[in-house]
Amino acid sequence: MSAFDDEVLARLEQDAKEIISRYPKARSALLPLLHLVQAEEGHVSEDGMRFCADQLDITLAEVKAVVTFYTMYRRRPGGDYQVGVCTNTLCAVMGGDEIFAALKEHLDLGNAETTEDGKVTLEHVECNAACDFAPVVMVNWEFFDNQTPATAKQLVDDLRLGNDVAPTRGPSSLCTWKQASRVLAGFDDGRAGEGVQAAGPSLVGLKLAQERGWRAPDPADLPARPDEQGEEGAK
Repeated sequence: MSAFDDEVLARLEQDAKEIISRYPKARSALLPLLHLVQAEEGHVSEDGMRFCADQLDITLAEVKAVVTFYTMYRRRPGGDYQVGVCTNTLCAVMGGDEIFAALKEHLDLGNAETTEDGKVTLEHVECNAACDFAPVVMVNWEFFDNQTPATAKQLVDDLRLGNDVAPTRGPSSLCTWKQASRVLAGFDDGRAGEGVQAAGPSLVGLKLAQERGWRAPDPADLPARPDEQGEEGAK
């Protein structure tokens, strides 16, 4: 028996139909469908995977292969706020490892564990794609730049207390994990353009190029590649 009651199932089926209609091949809709069921339960359950398989007419094994490959899908319940500490090379040397260790001790959690109040799930991530603001912490995919152990601990404390928390870039407030999953399923919450998107170090290269008049090469006037030169010679 499915964990989804009739009302929820009907709503999911309607949303799934809309998602699938965006793709020329139905099975291409699997990733957003997984976000859709995650938005409902907070994780991707066996019932959620079975729902996706049924909607796309593929096997449960095919769905599980995708769910277990991508770390953006939870396979067990977690917190309202997923706090991801970047521990990849640049963030690590700039203090990411220290931040992650401090948060584990502060929250008494291991990697991918959740506080007893159900508010915060802590994890280390390999890259938040924001090296110019290292060390970076993300909460439900929103950026908190140039963090320290002290600011990161204050951040998780505020999340647990229900205090207002504003990302460094992007919207002025955070959505929950379920709400973020629904956005990733392709249902716009109207907040994509809020706040500062790119700033500071991210724009230095663009500014320098504009000042010096640099332009990208004209695709129609590029030098021949070595293999093309060989082909010309062969002719």
